[in-house]
Amino acid sequence: MYTRKRIVIALGGNALGDSLPEQMTAVKSTSKAICDLIEDGHEVVIVHGNGPQVGMINNAMSALSREDENQPNTPLSVCVAMSQGYIGYDLQNAIREELRKRGFLRTPVVTIITQVRVDEKDPAFDNPSKPIGRFLSKEDADFQAKEYGHIMKEDAGRGYRRVVASPKPKEIVELGAIRNLVDSGRVVITCGGGGIPVTLKGDHLSGASAVIDKDFASALLAKELDADVLIILTAVEKVAINFGKENEQWLSDLTIEEAERYIGEGHFAPGSMLPKVQAAIDFAGSKAGRTAMITLLEKAKDGIMGKTGTRIHK
Repeated sequence: MYTRKRIVIALGGNALGDSLPEQMTAVKSTSKAICDLIEDGHEVVIVHGNGPQVGMINNAMSALSREDENQPNTPLSVCVAMSQGYIGYDLQNAIREELRKRGFLRTPVVTIITQVRVDEKDPAFDNPSKPIGRFLSKEDADFQAKEYGHIMKEDAGRGYRRVVASPKPKEIVELGAIRNLVDSGRVVITCGGGGIPVTLKGDHLSGASAVIDKDFASALLAKELDADVLIILTAVEKVAINFGKENEQWLSDLTIEEAERYIGEGHFAPGSMLPKVQAAIDFAGSKAGRTAMITLLEKAKDGIMGKTGTRIHK
């Protein structure tokens, strides 16, 4: 029997492109896959990554501060907010246009500039490891380290990049507004780039020099919205063990216990498939009946119908 589902979708970087022109093109095809689910009657909430975009903004703001001594360097949290605004702008307009083509003339699409609280004592702050921005020469890296206090690391002989912490999300600050919009039938784009990282100091939310993994933020959002399904979209149709080896095996169905065993055996790469599987486990294990799916963007509808993708469940 067909049932309407509340679905949180975590869009990977391949859904947005690496530049402004690429993004304008990418969101058109991305919106088609999202609207397939909406047309089938599902409630859809969208989270997106921002890796290339926040790096581009950070580089532009750093260049401005070097050219004009009266312009202070822009905090990373502000760069994340900027990326949420302009990605949401393109994405919501593309979804709105695609919905209207399909006859949905009164389905509002909205972007919420979203803050996500992290713990200032999260161990990630003691070991920044998430690279952002472009590769730099040692001279430019030393300048950023001295002028802005950035932590710079050499990256596999390709140059130096800034690294920042990637703490776990603890609270979605605008959750009440997001829930009200979803409950009233809006298509909501939220927690862009994992959310603007903030810490709570008294009554003040202070921006943190960090980036939050969008898959973990999506799992938290899906739990808080009591979603039925979390779909994590990536560059492969299914999760694999022994990836890239002769005995590579693609997986259609995983229990939480099986997924945790494969993590323990080292099958999933950190910074790539590992956080996706961990986020899927977190959501699927949080309540009976919740399911996580990892698949390609264009296969999202087929995944919901059980035709493809990797399904993770209790």
